[in-house]
Amino acid sequence: MAKAPTVIGVLTESPAPTSWKANRHKIFGVGGLLIGYLVGTHLHGAPQQQTETPQPGHTTPTPATSGGHPTRTDHGLAA
Repeated sequence: MAKAPTVIGVLTESPAPTSWKANRHKIFGVGGLLIGYLVGTHLHGAPQQQTETPQPGHTTPTPATSGGHPTRTDHGLAA
């Protein structure tokens, strides 16, 4: 004859999560985005003061003049 089955354990359902446990990831996500926005928009360095006027990006080269650039012989280093 076959043996009767034995009970090893009893499964029970866990209680439903509270509203905090169910939604805390949303709260932390929105809080993190809000803090990131505030840091990104309000905490930047002090404004830099420009000491000289801005120069154009492209300038024409100055014409070459004689004696304008020193050479090795001008410094006493004869070739």
